[in-house]
Amino acid sequence: MDVGLNRAARGVHPPVNRSLCGQRVLKMHGVIARVARLPAYYMVMPLLAAAVFISYIDRSNISVGAIAMQVQFGWSETQKGLVLSAFFVGYLLMMVASSALANRYGGKIVLGVAVVWWSLFTILTPAAAFTSLPVLVIARIALGLGEAAVFPASINMIGRWVPPLLRSRAVALFTSSIYLGTMVALPATGRLVKSYGWPTPFYVFGAAGLVWAAAWFAAVSDGYGVDPPVSKVTEFIPWRRLLRLPAIWAIVVGHFCSNWTLYVLLAWLPSYFNRTFGVTLIDAGLLSAAPWLAAFVTANVAGHRADRLLRAGRSAGFVRKLMQTIALGLGGIFFLLLPGATSLTAALVLMCCASGSCACSSAGFAPNCFDVAPRQADVIWGISNSFATLPGIIGVYATGWLVDRTGSFGAPFFLTAGISLFGAVVFLVFASGERKID
Repeated sequence: MDVGLNRAARGVHPPVNRSLCGQRVLKMHGVIARVARLPAYYMVMPLLAAAVFISYIDRSNISVGAIAMQVQFGWSETQKGLVLSAFFVGYLLMMVASSALANRYGGKIVLGVAVVWWSLFTILTPAAAFTSLPVLVIARIALGLGEAAVFPASINMIGRWVPPLLRSRAVALFTSSIYLGTMVALPATGRLVKSYGWPTPFYVFGAAGLVWAAAWFAAVSDGYGVDPPVSKVTEFIPWRRLLRLPAIWAIVVGHFCSNWTLYVLLAWLPSYFNRTFGVTLIDAGLLSAAPWLAAFVTANVAGHRADRLLRAGRSAGFVRKLMQTIALGLGGIFFLLLPGATSLTAALVLMCCASGSCACSSAGFAPNCFDVAPRQADVIWGISNSFATLPGIIGVYATGWLVDRTGSFGAPFFLTAGISLFGAVVFLVFASGERKID
């Protein structure tokens, strides 16, 4: 020990074990080589999931921020509602157009530009609010215009980079990020607003989007990770053929009915726990996280299971109908049972079962566009999501109206169950797993 100390004092170090260092270097090179050999979609898919995650945080943070903004600017409830709903104007206006752009120019450039666009308008939201209410409304509409591209462009990228028998799990992964974004957005925004003021979440989450965009353009290349189409039969989008196919309208109905459940729960889940069982708003928010976690898990389990069934030789039609029936049929049954829940525990379990079942649609209608018309999958998603955005307006309003009229959530849950069961029947009858358009 003394010798070692004397050597250290004189600046003389013990001999380096070069054999050990060489082994470490070789191990490091081996890890790098294995990472380099991974398929490209291992990089693409987490980035797509992150884009959806960020988009849901950026669209949701206004829900918490608007509480403090209303106090500071003296908004009426009507003015506050105008700010909250402005997003959907831009979102609806640009949905089909963004899908056509992704189909024409590819998902990489469209998604990258879209994230930069909506991140900048997220960052500009406080400045717009300090300017005037009309300017803030315009900024929220602009945010919606950008976010309209996230799903069609992601679908385009999955078609370009993910092999067909892995697309169910790929779609499930990026769509399930909706649930994670919802879980994180409200508590994270609330903490930032409380600690640093309401403008802070817009700066933080907007900057996160710009960081994502830098990583996206640096890591993802143009072109295809799977065999590209040999040639396109047509250079234009066959809108008439698409809109005349019953299978396309089955996807639209499945998407609409699935989103009815999604938007109703997004808007009213904490209020349900608060009003029905008298829990505090903070506890209601915590309880609301459980159904979203259940949805995230079951969506990804369903995606993996669907791909396994396809590899085992099951037809795409069977797999899509099975998953969508679980989503809307079983989910509808759980919603029918919810009004009879007499305890908080029973209600929470039923709500987790309902949201978890509904999340199986990530392996049902969601990847069905690749089965029916793979080259137009992004366009099909743009069409269906245009209709599926309407529940965010109609369903949320109808739920509040029914609660006011009846004094409970029983009627809204019965309505949601009826819409879900209707969607399950329509999808069973009209959906198809066969290719309809080359």
